[in-house]
Amino acid sequence: MTTSTADGTATSTTAPTASAGAAGRGVIALLAVACGVAVGNVYFPQAAAPAVAAGLGVGAGTAAGVVSAAQFGYAAGIFLLVPLGDRVPHRRLIVALLAVTAAALAVAGAAPDAGVLLAASAAAGAATVVAPVIGPMAAGLVPADRRGLVSGVMLSGSLGGMLLSRSLGGPLAQWLGWRSPYLVAAALALVLAVVLWRALPVTAPPSGHPYRRLLLEPLALLRQEPLLRRSCFYQAAVFGAFSAVWTGVALLLSGPRYELGAPAVGALALVNAATMLCTPVAGRAADRRGPDAVNLWAMIGVLVSAGVLAVGCAGGAPGLVALAAGSLLLDVAMQSGMVANQVRNYALRADARSRVNTAYMTCGYLGGAAGSWLAARVYGGLGWAGVCALAGTLAASALARHMAAMRRHRRRGGPARPAADATDAADVTVDAAGAGA
Repeated sequence: MTTSTADGTATSTTAPTASAGAAGRGVIALLAVACGVAVGNVYFPQAAAPAVAAGLGVGAGTAAGVVSAAQFGYAAGIFLLVPLGDRVPHRRLIVALLAVTAAALAVAGAAPDAGVLLAASAAAGAATVVAPVIGPMAAGLVPADRRGLVSGVMLSGSLGGMLLSRSLGGPLAQWLGWRSPYLVAAALALVLAVVLWRALPVTAPPSGHPYRRLLLEPLALLRQEPLLRRSCFYQAAVFGAFSAVWTGVALLLSGPRYELGAPAVGALALVNAATMLCTPVAGRAADRRGPDAVNLWAMIGVLVSAGVLAVGCAGGAPGLVALAAGSLLLDVAMQSGMVANQVRNYALRADARSRVNTAYMTCGYLGGAAGSWLAARVYGGLGWAGVCALAGTLAASALARHMAAMRRHRRRGGPARPAADATDAADVTVDAAGAGA
Protein backbone atom coordinates (compact mmCIF):
# COMPACT_ATOMS: atom_id res chain seq x y z
CA MET A 1 0.00 0.00 0.00
CA THR A 2 1.23 3.53 -0.77
CA THR A 3 1.16 6.19 1.93
CA SER A 4 2.15 9.82 2.13
CA THR A 5 4.18 11.51 4.88
CA ALA A 6 3.94 15.08 6.04
CA ASP A 7 7.06 16.13 4.19
CA GLY A 8 5.42 15.16 0.92
CA THR A 9 7.33 11.91 0.40
CA ALA A 10 5.46 8.80 -0.66
CA THR A 11 6.34 5.60 1.16
CA SER A 12 5.46 1.96 0.81
CA THR A 13 4.31 -0.39 3.53
CA THR A 14 5.57 -3.40 1.55
CA ALA A 15 8.88 -4.89 2.57
CA PRO A 16 11.82 -4.13 0.27
CA THR A 17 13.67 -6.75 -1.71
CA ALA A 18 16.87 -6.34 0.32
CA SER A 19 17.72 -4.94 3.68
CA ALA A 20 18.49 -1.22 3.76
CA GLY A 21 22.18 -0.50 4.05
CA ALA A 22 23.14 -3.79 2.36
CA ALA A 23 25.48 -2.04 -0.10
CA GLY A 24 28.68 -0.19 0.67
CA ARG A 25 30.32 2.47 -1.45
CA GLY A 26 32.31 -0.08 -3.40
CA VAL A 27 29.21 -1.95 -4.53
CA ILE A 28 27.43 1.30 -5.43
CA ALA A 29 30.45 2.46 -7.46
CA LEU A 30 30.61 -0.90 -9.24
CA LEU A 31 26.92 -0.70 -10.09
CA ALA A 32 27.46 2.80 -11.52
CA VAL A 33 30.27 1.46 -13.72
CA ALA A 34 27.98 -1.34 -14.89
CA CYS A 35 25.34 1.24 -15.84
CA GLY A 36 27.93 3.15 -17.89
CA VAL A 37 29.23 0.07 -19.71
CA ALA A 38 25.71 -1.10 -20.54
CA VAL A 39 24.39 2.27 -21.72
CA GLY A 40 27.51 2.85 -23.80
CA ASN A 41 26.61 -0.18 -25.93
CA VAL A 42 23.61 1.76 -27.28
CA TYR A 43 25.60 4.87 -28.19
CA PHE A 44 29.01 3.83 -29.55
CA PRO A 45 27.45 2.55 -32.83
CA GLN A 46 26.53 6.17 -33.61
CA ALA A 47 30.21 7.14 -33.70
CA ALA A 48 31.26 3.95 -35.49
CA ALA A 49 28.59 4.15 -38.23
CA PRO A 50 30.82 5.85 -40.90
CA ALA A 51 33.50 3.18 -40.42
CA VAL A 52 30.84 0.45 -40.65
CA ALA A 53 29.66 1.86 -43.98
CA ALA A 54 33.20 1.94 -45.36
CA GLY A 55 34.22 -1.43 -43.96
CA LEU A 56 31.21 -3.38 -45.20
CA GLY A 57 30.81 -1.38 -48.39
CA VAL A 58 27.23 -0.32 -47.63
CA GLY A 59 25.45 2.99 -47.83
CA ALA A 60 25.13 5.49 -45.01
CA GLY A 61 21.46 4.59 -44.64
CA THR A 62 22.28 0.95 -43.96
CA ALA A 63 24.94 1.93 -41.43
CA ALA A 64 22.44 4.22 -39.72
CA GLY A 65 20.05 1.27 -39.62
CA VAL A 66 22.55 -0.52 -37.37
CA VAL A 67 22.23 2.35 -34.88
CA SER A 68 18.45 2.22 -35.08
CA ALA A 69 18.48 -1.55 -34.58
CA ALA A 70 20.38 -1.14 -31.29
CA GLN A 71 17.97 1.57 -30.12
CA PHE A 72 14.83 -0.35 -31.03
CA GLY A 73 16.33 -3.41 -29.38
CA TYR A 74 16.92 -1.37 -26.24
CA ALA A 75 13.32 -0.17 -26.18
CA ALA A 76 12.10 -3.76 -26.61
CA GLY A 77 14.41 -4.90 -23.82
CA ILE A 78 12.95 -2.33 -21.43
CA PHE A 79 9.47 -3.66 -22.03
CA LEU A 80 10.29 -7.38 -22.21
CA LEU A 81 13.20 -7.86 -19.80
CA VAL A 82 13.27 -5.11 -17.17
CA PRO A 83 10.11 -6.41 -15.40
CA LEU A 84 12.06 -9.60 -14.68
CA GLY A 85 13.92 -7.60 -12.06
CA ASP A 86 10.92 -8.23 -9.80
CA ARG A 87 10.91 -11.98 -10.52
CA VAL A 88 14.55 -13.10 -10.90
CA PRO A 89 17.30 -12.48 -8.30
CA HIS A 90 19.15 -9.35 -9.36
CA ARG A 91 22.65 -10.82 -9.45
CA ARG A 92 21.58 -13.71 -11.66
CA LEU A 93 19.59 -11.46 -14.00
CA ILE A 94 22.28 -8.79 -14.35
CA VAL A 95 25.06 -11.30 -15.00
CA ALA A 96 22.93 -13.18 -17.53
CA LEU A 97 22.10 -9.96 -19.39
CA LEU A 98 25.76 -8.96 -19.53
CA ALA A 99 26.76 -12.40 -20.78
CA VAL A 100 24.16 -12.30 -23.56
CA THR A 101 25.24 -8.75 -24.41
CA ALA A 102 28.87 -9.86 -24.68
CA ALA A 103 27.93 -12.75 -26.98
CA ALA A 104 25.77 -10.52 -29.22
CA LEU A 105 28.50 -7.86 -29.46
CA ALA A 106 31.06 -10.53 -30.35
CA VAL A 107 28.81 -11.77 -33.14
CA ALA A 108 28.37 -8.19 -34.33
CA GLY A 109 32.15 -7.68 -34.34
CA ALA A 110 32.61 -10.79 -36.47
CA ALA A 111 29.62 -10.14 -38.75
CA PRO A 112 30.34 -10.98 -42.41
CA ASP A 113 27.60 -8.70 -43.75
CA ALA A 114 25.15 -5.97 -42.78
CA GLY A 115 22.27 -8.39 -42.20
CA VAL A 116 24.08 -10.27 -39.44
CA LEU A 117 25.29 -6.99 -37.96
CA LEU A 118 21.73 -5.61 -37.85
CA ALA A 119 20.40 -8.71 -36.10
CA ALA A 120 23.28 -8.87 -33.61
CA SER A 121 22.96 -5.14 -32.87
CA ALA A 122 19.26 -5.53 -32.09
CA ALA A 123 20.02 -8.48 -29.78
CA ALA A 124 22.79 -6.56 -28.01
CA GLY A 125 20.52 -3.56 -27.57
CA ALA A 126 17.77 -5.69 -26.06
CA ALA A 127 20.12 -7.43 -23.61
CA THR A 128 22.04 -4.35 -22.50
CA VAL A 129 19.15 -3.03 -20.37
CA VAL A 130 21.25 -3.50 -17.24
CA ALA A 131 20.93 0.11 -16.08
CA PRO A 132 17.10 0.02 -15.72
CA VAL A 133 17.49 -3.20 -13.73
CA ILE A 134 20.26 -1.84 -11.53
CA GLY A 135 18.37 1.35 -10.61
CA PRO A 136 15.58 -0.40 -8.66
CA MET A 137 18.10 -2.84 -7.17
CA ALA A 138 20.30 -0.03 -5.87
CA ALA A 139 17.25 1.72 -4.39
CA GLY A 140 16.52 -1.40 -2.37
CA LEU A 141 20.07 -1.72 -1.07
CA VAL A 142 20.20 1.64 0.72
CA PRO A 143 18.05 3.44 3.30
CA ALA A 144 15.22 5.61 2.00
CA ASP A 145 17.08 8.83 2.84
CA ARG A 146 19.93 7.86 0.48
CA ARG A 147 17.91 6.81 -2.56
CA GLY A 148 18.17 10.20 -4.23
CA LEU A 149 21.95 10.28 -3.90
CA VAL A 150 22.31 6.70 -5.14
CA SER A 151 19.94 7.36 -8.07
CA GLY A 152 22.10 10.35 -9.00
CA VAL A 153 25.25 8.23 -8.86
CA MET A 154 23.68 5.57 -11.13
CA LEU A 155 22.64 8.27 -13.58
CA SER A 156 26.16 9.75 -13.51
CA GLY A 157 27.52 6.34 -14.43
CA SER A 158 25.09 6.09 -17.34
CA LEU A 159 26.01 9.57 -18.56
CA GLY A 160 29.70 8.76 -18.34
CA GLY A 161 29.19 5.64 -20.41
CA MET A 162 27.20 7.54 -23.01
CA LEU A 163 29.83 10.28 -23.35
CA LEU A 164 32.87 7.99 -23.36
CA SER A 165 31.34 5.57 -25.85
CA ARG A 166 30.59 8.40 -28.26
CA SER A 167 34.04 9.95 -27.76
CA LEU A 168 36.07 6.73 -28.05
CA GLY A 169 33.94 4.65 -30.42
CA GLY A 170 34.69 6.77 -33.49
CA PRO A 171 38.49 7.02 -33.08
CA LEU A 172 38.73 3.33 -32.20
CA ALA A 173 36.81 2.38 -35.34
CA GLN A 174 38.97 4.71 -37.43
CA TRP A 175 42.29 3.45 -36.10
CA LEU A 176 41.61 -0.28 -35.70
CA GLY A 177 38.64 -0.88 -37.99
CA TRP A 178 34.90 -0.87 -37.44
CA ARG A 179 34.92 -4.26 -35.69
CA SER A 180 37.16 -3.10 -32.84
CA PRO A 181 34.54 -1.12 -30.84
CA TYR A 182 32.20 -4.11 -30.86
CA LEU A 183 34.92 -6.52 -29.72
CA VAL A 184 36.18 -4.17 -27.00
CA ALA A 185 32.62 -3.65 -25.75
CA ALA A 186 32.08 -7.43 -25.73
CA ALA A 187 35.21 -7.94 -23.64
CA LEU A 188 34.17 -5.23 -21.18
CA ALA A 189 30.70 -6.76 -20.75
CA LEU A 190 32.16 -10.22 -20.16
CA VAL A 191 34.72 -9.02 -17.60
CA LEU A 192 32.04 -7.02 -15.81
CA ALA A 193 29.76 -10.06 -15.69
CA VAL A 194 32.45 -12.06 -13.90
CA VAL A 195 33.20 -9.24 -11.45
CA LEU A 196 29.54 -8.63 -10.61
CA TRP A 197 28.87 -12.33 -10.06
CA ARG A 198 31.50 -12.26 -7.32
CA ALA A 199 30.76 -8.81 -5.88
CA LEU A 200 26.99 -8.30 -5.85
CA PRO A 201 24.95 -9.16 -2.76
CA VAL A 202 22.24 -11.77 -2.99
CA THR A 203 18.73 -10.31 -3.11
CA ALA A 204 15.40 -12.08 -2.93
CA PRO A 205 12.94 -11.30 -5.76
CA PRO A 206 9.87 -9.50 -4.38
CA SER A 207 7.38 -11.15 -6.74
CA GLY A 208 6.46 -14.66 -7.79
CA HIS A 209 4.11 -13.55 -10.57
CA PRO A 210 4.34 -15.37 -13.91
CA TYR A 211 6.09 -13.60 -16.77
CA ARG A 212 2.87 -12.73 -18.60
CA ARG A 213 1.53 -10.92 -15.57
CA LEU A 214 4.83 -9.07 -15.16
CA LEU A 215 4.49 -7.73 -18.70
CA LEU A 216 0.97 -6.45 -18.07
CA GLU A 217 1.71 -5.06 -14.62
CA PRO A 218 3.30 -1.74 -15.76
CA LEU A 219 0.01 -0.78 -17.42
CA ALA A 220 -1.88 -1.67 -14.25
CA LEU A 221 0.56 0.36 -12.15
CA LEU A 222 -0.01 3.40 -14.34
CA ARG A 223 -3.71 3.08 -13.60
CA GLN A 224 -3.27 2.42 -9.88
CA GLU A 225 -0.46 4.82 -8.94
CA PRO A 226 -1.23 8.52 -9.51
CA LEU A 227 2.25 9.58 -8.42
CA LEU A 228 3.72 7.33 -11.10
CA ARG A 229 1.46 8.94 -13.70
CA ARG A 230 2.72 12.34 -12.63
CA SER A 231 6.37 11.28 -12.86
CA CYS A 232 5.72 9.80 -16.30
CA PHE A 233 4.09 13.01 -17.54
CA TYR A 234 6.97 15.12 -16.24
CA GLN A 235 9.61 12.91 -17.87
CA ALA A 236 7.76 12.57 -21.17
CA ALA A 237 7.43 16.36 -21.48
CA VAL A 238 10.95 17.26 -20.33
CA PHE A 239 12.69 14.45 -22.22
CA GLY A 240 10.62 15.42 -25.25
CA ALA A 241 12.06 18.95 -25.00
CA PHE A 242 15.56 17.54 -24.57
CA SER A 243 15.24 15.27 -27.62
CA ALA A 244 13.75 18.09 -29.70
CA VAL A 245 16.72 20.33 -28.97
CA TRP A 246 19.34 17.69 -29.80
CA THR A 247 17.54 16.76 -33.01
CA GLY A 248 17.31 20.40 -34.06
CA VAL A 249 20.84 21.41 -33.06
CA ALA A 250 22.33 18.81 -35.40
CA LEU A 251 20.40 20.40 -38.26
CA LEU A 252 21.39 23.90 -37.14
CA LEU A 253 25.12 23.27 -36.81
CA SER A 254 25.36 21.43 -40.14
CA GLY A 255 23.23 24.05 -41.91
CA PRO A 256 24.25 27.26 -43.67
CA ARG A 257 24.31 29.38 -40.50
CA TYR A 258 27.26 27.47 -38.98
CA GLU A 259 28.40 24.83 -41.54
CA LEU A 260 30.25 22.87 -38.85
CA GLY A 261 29.01 19.34 -39.49
CA ALA A 262 28.53 16.35 -37.22
CA PRO A 263 31.82 16.61 -35.24
CA ALA A 264 30.60 19.91 -33.78
CA VAL A 265 27.56 18.12 -32.33
CA GLY A 266 29.87 15.66 -30.61
CA ALA A 267 32.00 18.48 -29.21
CA LEU A 268 28.86 20.21 -27.94
CA ALA A 269 27.78 17.00 -26.25
CA LEU A 270 31.11 16.78 -24.41
CA VAL A 271 30.39 20.14 -22.80
CA ASN A 272 27.61 18.37 -20.93
CA ALA A 273 30.04 16.05 -19.14
CA ALA A 274 29.63 18.44 -16.20
CA THR A 275 26.17 16.94 -15.73
CA MET A 276 27.85 13.87 -14.22
CA LEU A 277 28.82 16.01 -11.24
CA CYS A 278 25.37 17.56 -10.88
CA THR A 279 23.12 14.51 -10.68
CA PRO A 280 24.37 13.34 -7.24
CA VAL A 281 23.77 16.90 -5.99
CA ALA A 282 20.22 16.75 -7.33
CA GLY A 283 19.81 13.39 -5.59
CA ARG A 284 20.87 14.83 -2.24
CA ALA A 285 18.45 17.72 -2.72
CA ALA A 286 15.62 15.26 -3.47
CA ASP A 287 16.48 13.33 -0.30
CA ARG A 288 16.44 16.47 1.85
CA ARG A 289 13.76 18.68 0.27
CA GLY A 290 11.57 16.15 -1.52
CA PRO A 291 11.36 15.28 -5.22
CA ASP A 292 8.73 17.93 -5.98
CA ALA A 293 11.13 20.75 -5.13
CA VAL A 294 13.78 19.35 -7.48
CA ASN A 295 11.15 18.86 -10.21
CA LEU A 296 10.21 22.53 -9.90
CA TRP A 297 13.80 23.69 -10.31
CA ALA A 298 14.30 21.29 -13.21
CA MET A 299 11.25 22.48 -15.14
CA ILE A 300 12.20 26.12 -14.68
CA GLY A 301 15.72 25.24 -15.83
CA VAL A 302 14.45 23.65 -19.04
CA LEU A 303 12.22 26.65 -19.70
CA VAL A 304 15.11 29.10 -19.21
CA SER A 305 17.41 26.96 -21.35
CA ALA A 306 14.98 27.25 -24.27
CA GLY A 307 15.37 31.02 -24.17
CA VAL A 308 19.17 30.82 -23.98
CA LEU A 309 19.31 28.32 -26.84
CA ALA A 310 17.20 30.63 -29.02
CA VAL A 311 20.17 33.04 -29.10
CA GLY A 312 21.82 30.42 -31.28
CA CYS A 313 19.87 31.94 -34.16
CA ALA A 314 22.41 34.79 -34.12
CA GLY A 315 25.18 32.57 -35.44
CA GLY A 316 28.90 33.15 -34.99
CA ALA A 317 30.71 33.05 -31.65
CA PRO A 318 27.81 34.50 -29.61
CA GLY A 319 25.50 31.85 -31.02
CA LEU A 320 27.92 29.01 -30.21
CA VAL A 321 28.36 30.27 -26.65
CA ALA A 322 24.58 30.37 -26.24
CA LEU A 323 24.23 26.85 -27.62
CA ALA A 324 26.90 25.54 -25.23
CA ALA A 325 25.44 27.29 -22.19
CA GLY A 326 21.84 26.48 -23.07
CA SER A 327 22.50 22.81 -23.80
CA LEU A 328 24.41 22.44 -20.52
CA LEU A 329 21.55 23.99 -18.55
CA LEU A 330 19.06 21.81 -20.42
CA ASP A 331 21.02 18.64 -19.69
CA VAL A 332 21.49 19.42 -16.00
CA ALA A 333 17.81 20.28 -15.61
CA MET A 334 16.55 17.20 -17.46
CA GLN A 335 18.78 14.77 -15.61
CA SER A 336 18.00 16.40 -12.23
CA GLY A 337 14.30 16.03 -12.91
CA MET A 338 14.86 12.38 -13.79
CA VAL A 339 16.57 11.79 -10.43
CA ALA A 340 13.63 13.43 -8.63
CA ASN A 341 11.13 11.29 -10.53
CA GLN A 342 13.05 8.13 -9.66
CA VAL A 343 13.11 9.03 -5.96
CA ARG A 344 9.32 9.43 -6.09
CA ASN A 345 8.87 6.22 -8.06
CA TYR A 346 11.10 3.99 -5.92
CA ALA A 347 9.11 4.97 -2.81
CA LEU A 348 5.81 3.77 -4.30
CA ARG A 349 5.95 -0.01 -4.47
CA ALA A 350 8.95 -1.81 -3.00
CA ASP A 351 7.54 -5.10 -4.34
CA ALA A 352 7.35 -3.83 -7.94
CA ARG A 353 10.20 -1.36 -8.49
CA SER A 354 11.32 -2.89 -11.79
CA ARG A 355 7.77 -2.80 -13.15
CA VAL A 356 7.38 0.79 -11.97
CA ASN A 357 10.64 1.62 -13.76
CA THR A 358 9.41 -0.11 -16.91
CA ALA A 359 6.29 2.05 -17.02
CA TYR A 360 8.28 5.20 -16.30
CA MET A 361 11.04 4.64 -18.84
CA THR A 362 8.61 3.56 -21.55
CA CYS A 363 6.65 6.81 -21.14
CA GLY A 364 9.88 8.81 -21.12
CA TYR A 365 11.12 7.21 -24.34
CA LEU A 366 7.76 7.79 -26.00
CA GLY A 367 7.99 11.45 -25.06
CA GLY A 368 11.53 11.64 -26.39
CA ALA A 369 10.56 10.00 -29.67
CA ALA A 370 7.66 12.41 -30.07
CA GLY A 371 9.95 15.36 -29.35
CA SER A 372 12.44 14.28 -32.00
CA TRP A 373 9.71 13.67 -34.56
CA LEU A 374 8.13 17.07 -33.93
CA ALA A 375 11.47 18.89 -33.95
CA ALA A 376 12.40 17.60 -37.41
CA ARG A 377 9.14 18.94 -38.80
CA VAL A 378 9.13 22.20 -36.87
CA TYR A 379 12.69 22.95 -37.99
CA GLY A 380 11.66 22.57 -41.63
CA GLY A 381 8.96 25.21 -41.26
CA LEU A 382 10.11 27.55 -38.47
CA GLY A 383 13.83 26.87 -38.11
CA TRP A 384 15.80 26.81 -34.87
CA ALA A 385 13.56 29.40 -33.22
CA GLY A 386 10.60 27.08 -33.71
CA VAL A 387 12.48 24.17 -32.12
CA CYS A 388 13.30 26.31 -29.08
CA ALA A 389 9.65 27.35 -28.85
CA LEU A 390 8.64 23.69 -28.98
CA ALA A 391 11.05 22.84 -26.15
CA GLY A 392 9.74 25.75 -24.10
CA THR A 393 6.14 24.71 -24.68
CA LEU A 394 6.80 21.15 -23.52
CA ALA A 395 8.59 22.39 -20.40
CA ALA A 396 5.77 24.85 -19.70
CA SER A 397 3.18 22.06 -19.88
CA ALA A 398 5.07 20.08 -17.22
CA LEU A 399 5.50 23.21 -15.09
CA ALA A 400 1.79 24.05 -15.34
CA ARG A 401 0.87 20.52 -14.24
CA HIS A 402 3.29 20.74 -11.33
CA MET A 403 2.13 24.17 -10.16
CA ALA A 404 -1.48 23.02 -10.27
CA ALA A 405 -0.56 20.07 -8.06
CA MET A 406 1.13 22.35 -5.55
CA ARG A 407 -1.77 24.83 -5.46
CA ARG A 408 -4.35 22.11 -4.93
CA HIS A 409 -2.33 20.54 -2.17
CA ARG A 410 -1.96 23.89 -0.38
CA ARG A 411 -5.73 24.39 -0.56
CA ARG A 412 -6.12 21.11 1.30
CA GLY A 413 -3.90 22.50 4.03
CA GLY A 414 -0.83 20.40 3.10
CA PRO A 415 2.81 21.48 2.84
CA ALA A 416 4.21 23.30 -0.16
CA ARG A 417 5.87 20.14 -1.42
CA PRO A 418 3.00 17.75 -2.12
CA ALA A 419 3.27 14.07 -2.87
CA ALA A 420 0.08 14.22 -4.89
CA ASP A 421 -2.37 16.66 -6.38
CA ALA A 422 -6.14 16.72 -6.18
CA THR A 423 -6.46 13.96 -8.74
CA ASP A 424 -4.19 11.82 -6.57
CA ALA A 425 -6.18 12.28 -3.37
CA ALA A 426 -8.55 9.39 -3.95
CA ASP A 427 -5.67 6.95 -4.32
CA VAL A 428 -3.20 8.15 -1.66
CA THR A 429 -3.83 7.50 2.01
CA VAL A 430 -2.24 9.89 4.48
CA ASP A 431 -0.62 7.78 7.16
CA ALA A 432 -0.47 9.67 10.46
CA ALA A 433 2.19 7.39 11.89
CA GLY A 434 4.37 7.87 8.82
CA ALA A 435 3.85 11.63 9.03
CA GLY A 436 5.03 11.60 12.61
CA ALA A 437 8.16 9.72 11.66
